Amino acid sequence: MTVSSDTNAHVVVVGAGQAGLQACVTLRLFGHEGPITLIGEEKQLPYQRPPLSKAYLKGDMGAERLLLKPANWFAENNIATKLEARVQRIDRSAKTIALADGEISYDQLILATGSRPRPCPIPGANLTGVFDLRTMDDVEGLKAAVTGAKRAVVIGAGYIGLEGAAVLRGMGMDVTVVEMADRILARVTGPELSGFFQKAHEAKGVTFRLGAATDKIVGDGQVRGVCLADGTEIEADLVLVGIGILPNQELAAEAGLVCNNGIVVDDDTRTDDPAIFAIGDCASRNLEIYARRGRLESVHNALEQGKLAAAAIAGRPRPPIDCPWFWSDQYDLKLQIAGLSHGSDRTVLRGSLEEQSFALFSFVGERLIACDAVNRPGEFLMAKKMIMAKATPDPVALADETQSIKDIAMAAIS
Repeated sequence: MTVSSDTNAHVVVVGAGQAGLQACVTLRLFGHEGPITLIGEEKQLPYQRPPLSKAYLKGDMGAERLLLKPANWFAENNIATKLEARVQRIDRSAKTIALADGEISYDQLILATGSRPRPCPIPGANLTGVFDLRTMDDVEGLKAAVTGAKRAVVIGAGYIGLEGAAVLRGMGMDVTVVEMADRILARVTGPELSGFFQKAHEAKGVTFRLGAATDKIVGDGQVRGVCLADGTEIEADLVLVGIGILPNQELAAEAGLVCNNGIVVDDDTRTDDPAIFAIGDCASRNLEIYARRGRLESVHNALEQGKLAAAAIAGRPRPPIDCPWFWSDQYDLKLQIAGLSHGSDRTVLRGSLEEQSFALFSFVGERLIACDAVNRPGEFLMAKKMIMAKATPDPVALADETQSIKDIAMAAIS
């Protein structure tokens, strides 16, 4: 759907992350001439979050390289920024938002409020030396704590926890990962990939405690250890918590917008208020190729929804939709994920787990729905095309490395 646009409308974007910035970039690209105000709670201009748990934590990337745009870009494109500012409420009838220092009127409002780490619900979570890993400030605190520390406990074996564990182990720390589930990555992938990454971490010296509930974090002001429900105490000089994230939907909900594990939006990212859009981690969108709704916590989703919102406001045709994609770097392993594997009923392996170069293709019936590729960029790219085409590639051909993955994909799509 497209709408007639007012090129002089004031667009206010709440949330200065990748999604919010992409909306600003695309609005200007599509010829929007009206004022744009970008509001962010952090003191930094929009920056990349994925490297925080990887290159930035390791010290291989500086703060300037994290920035998505230099400071002068905002002035050159007539985009006003208000940083370290928190929106307190939305008045939909007056079309205003309230901040601590006054109100701002809007013609179109884009909520790119993102997400926040799920709170750790155990005693001791507020001790010094216990960290989340979501913002630049989080990582700066963690990097400072690493100096002189020897032992780390990571609570949660999802991607953030495992990426953090890999970096901390690479810094020479003794690392123990505690996970309630009976395998790592249990909520996002199948047993085969879980087993592969567990072995890869163990080969580097990481210890896992699986099927283990954390009872409390102990210490006298400064963290000293993590106590499990079975009474075991694991010594720790620092603790990294990575147990998932929650959508920042409260501002929208208080304004009466429909929310359901995210701010509910249509295919143009519009909420049930035609003047308000929601994009990125905070938005619950239609996942057309999977015939369901959901939130996507990814760079892909931030970029795509930023473009969709801008197109709708500017009256442009809806941009094309891509296959959901994600990635994770752990040691020298590059995991690239195409699609969503939840609900798959079988997998096909191409390549070798032992050689750390393979792709796992997930199917529902004959249809390909996802691919987890480790050090296999070609398979990742071709899988994206097949998933979007709702293709039914030949499983026998996929497993046969003498056959070109491009040829297999083209045959399946045609």
